[in-house]
Amino acid sequence: MTSIRILIVDDHPVVRAGLRAVIESQDDFLVVGEAATGEDAVRQVQRDDPDLVLMDLQMPGMGGAQATKQISKLDPTPFVVVLTTYDSDADILSALDAGAVGYLLKDAPPDVLFESIRAAARGDTVLSPAVASRLVDRVRRPSTSTLSGRELEVLELVAEGLANKAIARRLHVSEATVKTHLVHIFTKLDVSTRTGAVATAVDQGLIRLDGS
Repeated sequence: MTSIRILIVDDHPVVRAGLRAVIESQDDFLVVGEAATGEDAVRQVQRDDPDLVLMDLQMPGMGGAQATKQISKLDPTPFVVVLTTYDSDADILSALDAGAVGYLLKDAPPDVLFESIRAAARGDTVLSPAVASRLVDRVRRPSTSTLSGRELEVLELVAEGLANKAIARRLHVSEATVKTHLVHIFTKLDVSTRTGAVATAVDQGLIRLDGS
């Protein structure tokens, strides 16, 4: 039997140890390495050639979405499955846009995790029910009320406290473009202030504040 070679990426040693113990209970899984940062994950993918990466999102330095984007450019490219506690629209879209084939929440039962790993290793898309539900909700919402991926990016930076000029630099767009995005955001969320936009978006699960 050929084993699925797995790299575990998470900044918490206890979580990595727990995942390793659970995953190695399966005869067809082989953990080839662990990484605590996005940067280390990219290096270890090149070194250890895993078939699949279990990727956390929130880590010091390079986050999981950015690491996934870099890994997706490598050849050969392993499948990346995000395993996280976060299920905001912004987190989900950034991970899937970066190239992840799956998005699972850490409260998934072991048998669901095992089957998801096997499915992802075959190239199938795997999503936690809560994540799938959020994506379906986005599709069903009128386009006039759904924030685009770029609008979510702008709103996340607003939540970080960045001014329009700093947001423009971060996203490599003009300040006028940022202002236009904000007008659309305010209209879609039915708010009139940046603070109101952030509060409403957090309440609706569109974005999250760091640490939340």
